[in-house]
Amino acid sequence: MSHWTPIARLEDIPRQGARVVATPQGRVAVFRTVDDRVFALLDRCPHKGGPLSEGIVHGARVACPLHNWVIELDSGQAVAPDEGCARRFETRLEDGMVAISLPDSLAGN
Repeated sequence: MSHWTPIARLEDIPRQGARVVATPQGRVAVFRTVDDRVFALLDRCPHKGGPLSEGIVHGARVACPLHNWVIELDSGQAVAPDEGCARRFETRLEDGMVAISLPDSLAGN
C-alpha cells in the first residue's frame, strides 16, 4: 500500500533544484526541472551514497556532487558508462501542491 504525502508548494522548490524530505527509511530528494516537472529519488547516489539533492539539475538529470555521476530523474538510472539506480518515488502535482507516494512503511503508517 502507498500513501500520498504532501511535500511543498511547487514554487517552494527552486527550478533546477531540490528539497529534501525526511522519512523513517532515509532522505528523499524532490526535484523540480526548469519546465516545472517534479521527480523524487532517494537522496543517495548509487555510486558512493552522495547527496543527490545537492547536485546540479540539468534537463531531467542530476549530477551527483561527489563524483559527477549523472542520474536520470524519471527512472533513477545512472547514465552509461556508469551503472546503478537510485530508488524512485511517484510524484503528483495538484493545485500547485507537490506530493510523493511513499509506501506505508516509509510514511510511518
